[in-house]
Amino acid sequence: MSATIIDGKAIAKQLREETAKQVATFTEQTGVTPHLVVVLVGEDAASQVYVRNKEKACLTAGMKSTIHRLSAETSQTELLELIDQLNRDQQTHGILVQLPLPGQIEEQAVLDAISPLKDVDAFHPENVGLLAQGRARFLPCTPAGCLQLIQHVCPETSGKHAVILGRSEIVGKPMGLLLIQRGVDATVTTCHSRTKNLAAITSQADILIAAIGKANFVTAEMVKPGAIVIDVGINRVDGKLVGDVDFQAVSEIASAITPVPGGVGPMTIANLLKNALTAARIQVSQQAE
Repeated sequence: MSATIIDGKAIAKQLREETAKQVATFTEQTGVTPHLVVVLVGEDAASQVYVRNKEKACLTAGMKSTIHRLSAETSQTELLELIDQLNRDQQTHGILVQLPLPGQIEEQAVLDAISPLKDVDAFHPENVGLLAQGRARFLPCTPAGCLQLIQHVCPETSGKHAVILGRSEIVGKPMGLLLIQRGVDATVTTCHSRTKNLAAITSQADILIAAIGKANFVTAEMVKPGAIVIDVGINRVDGKLVGDVDFQAVSEIASAITPVPGGVGPMTIANLLKNALTAARIQVSQQAE
């Protein structure tokens, strides 16, 4: 068996084009251009690339993009003051603080400070709670992208056994919440560093999502023949980007697999744009009341 390669670039392009059409309609109807503000603290090279990609995607979709670049010495108090200003600014619809942050800043305190109505990453406790209750305001960008890729090759997920490798707040936990939502209806197992007999569990998965940050960790022996494999990992090995999955070996037994790069990554940005538009709609609607 040779797996279908799930083309995240092409699927994300379709999603971005649809969002751009909706942005144009929204702006025409309201006179408001959705505005995403990204805050970048420090000089992390990967973060610089991500931020540039987000800015480019925003502009292409007809949105306004502003980047606040702060020094690595920025204090937590200074960052929280900026977030407070952005929360109160009616011209700012979405706020994204690029992670990771320098060591002197507590990430959770910063993420909690962002208005839940402007929290386009869906990291705020209020938005996580709404997702858990099945009434999400925003879908978390990377898990939403993973689900879209899964549904592209498997429209009927009801009853499928999905195994998630990783329990992070950014991917693992919200991924599980998405997969058990009514209408998706997968049966979900979440594995992590303390899970015993890991391969015995992963090899039962109809859908396997790897999000642990260990290069080529998932081997062919860990994958059920015919499974759908979604690789969220981004690792650099000998100057090359590789995922958490041994792509060559696993693609011989999976039915479908995402590449790295070109799989999940483009979907994350596409869903960020979708959330920024949703945030603008919510705030314009509230201002009109």
